[in-house]
Amino acid sequence: MRVVRYRYKDRGGYGLLDGQDVRSLKGDLFGEFREGQRVASLDDVVLLAPVSPKKIVAVGLNYRDHAEEVGAEIPEEPLIFLKPSTAVIGPGESIRYPEMASRVDYEGELGVVIGREARDVTSAQAGAYILGYVCFNDVTARDLQKKDQQWTRAKGFDTFAPLGPWIETGLDPRHLKLETFLNGELKQSSNTDNLIFDCYELVGFISQIMTLMPGDVIATGTPSGIGPMSVGDQVDVVIEGIGTLTNYVTAVE
Repeated sequence: MRVVRYRYKDRGGYGLLDGQDVRSLKGDLFGEFREGQRVASLDDVVLLAPVSPKKIVAVGLNYRDHAEEVGAEIPEEPLIFLKPSTAVIGPGESIRYPEMASRVDYEGELGVVIGREARDVTSAQAGAYILGYVCFNDVTARDLQKKDQQWTRAKGFDTFAPLGPWIETGLDPRHLKLETFLNGELKQSSNTDNLIFDCYELVGFISQIMTLMPGDVIATGTPSGIGPMSVGDQVDVVIEGIGTLTNYVTAVE
């Protein structure tokens, strides 16, 4: 099942994608819900970020191929950091290139959307706390990351957390092909088989540290192939079983 958040004419909200039709979502996204009446064709609505997280917990160096790419040792525990909710944008929206940065990179990732409050859960229990999965781009000002020696500024700018295009609820997060394209050229190609800590392990680990709330997002890490974007570029994150998240890079006005 694909959950969208949309704007159509003078209304909007959560909906369910039925083929190429958007239908209203009746009930509570984080509780019991069902499909309602047809709203419009997918082509006629504006898709928004499918969820508004209170926090985004991201994971560094969580693909074996990426750790090798940057010459880092395989971590013994997940390396986590936070991205602010103000960084979230949806499909088709613009990533703004900050004036204070000289290199801004794409990082295609699988995002986990939490479905109910999770505190001190085990990895074996984690699946029951997951609503679904999204494509995610952990946009990073690489020069500022190196300069600061910590990641808050480099990864926290407004527009640096594109996610979407919808939440896929009926998905096994293992064995998924993940690709990132820059202006149509393949830059990243890997599989979630290469995750060092899988989605269930991450939910379990993070919930021992902080309570995960409904709508929170875990960005599970990026594979090898990271690289810079420029103003005017188009970046597409494509994940098997979910779809394509497309965003564009623009200058700050």
